[in-house]
Amino acid sequence: MSHITLEKLNTNVSYLQKEIELLRSLMIGLIGKEKEGRYNPQFVKKILRASQEKVIHIFKNKKDFLSRLQRI
Repeated sequence: MSHITLEKLNTNVSYLQKEIELLRSLMIGLIGKEKEGRYNPQFVKKILRASQEKVIHIFKNKKDFLSRLQRI
């Protein structure tokens, strides 16, 4: 490849990287919203932290699931 072609390719890659950063930022902003408004930031942090933890219980039925939710 010629030097000019490499420069154009690098410029295009750089542009795409910036565009991806903007899209990520937009998606993060949209994920934090719902029809009624914004989610509580503490709730979002708690759920994200919990989603990364190891599973400690497998629910066997609806009643078990609901009883666990009520304890939270």
